[in-house]
Amino acid sequence: MKSCLVVDDSKVIRKVARHILEGLSFNVREAADGREALDACLESAPDVVLLDWNMPVMSGMDFLRALRETQMENKPKVVFCTTENGMAHIRAAIEAGADEYVMKPFDRETLQSKLQIVGMA
Repeated sequence: MKSCLVVDDSKVIRKVARHILEGLSFNVREAADGREALDACLESAPDVVLLDWNMPVMSGMDFLRALRETQMENKPKVVFCTTENGMAHIRAAIEAGADEYVMKPFDRETLQSKLQIVGMA
């Protein structure tokens, strides 16, 4: 079973994402900020990370840069999931190592298509 780490400071978003992902047969873990997410990835790397941009403690971009700098053998795919929709934000995310980008609010179809793009669905 594929695994996904949902990283968002909103409990509601994490719950919605969990519901969709479990429906797509993912094993789901959650983290409320980038620091918690980085610790979770180092402990046990998920196949994919659904990542919010704006979070306390450690932002999505800071998490992504830190993740890409780790010595992990199998780094997870990263799908940014955010309200930040400017081309500059999208470009910055891709340049920092994101594999795909999805806008909030998202639905099952949108999320599933992004996961297919990164080879996870």
